[in-house]
Amino acid sequence: QQILSGPLAPCAPLAPHIRGFGTSAGCRSTFNVQDGSDFQDRVVNNPKPVVVDFHAQWCGPCKILGPRLEKVVAKQEGKVLMAKVDIDDHTDLAIEYEVSAVPTVLAMKNGDVVDKFVGIKDEDQLEAFLKKLIGA
Repeated sequence: QQILSGPLAPCAPLAPHIRGFGTSAGCRSTFNVQDGSDFQDRVVNNPKPVVVDFHAQWCGPCKILGPRLEKVVAKQEGKVLMAKVDIDDHTDLAIEYEVSAVPTVLAMKNGDVVDKFVGIKDEDQLEAFLKKLIGA
């Protein structure tokens, strides 16, 4: 079995249980931020709304929220994207966006933070968060 690299990579290690049907759309709407300029290009300058998941490998609640958030983002069929930011790899971004605990999720539109939450939410709460961001 081959490990993918590039824009599809984030889905493989995080969601092995969702292989097969419908993964490609979900993979395309979720990506790992590589560095500050990548964040600028794919999040701040993105015409679409972006949900930014600040997480860490050592964070238990992040492991629960991440896949749950990916699932509800994938359901939006490309109306919203999800950027994953590991705070240990991107401390500068965590500081810039005042992330003091993980998981912290920001909703960004046209480069501005329009909403945020800290901690775990259930799927219904996440869907409401996304609908508000999309304006649905």
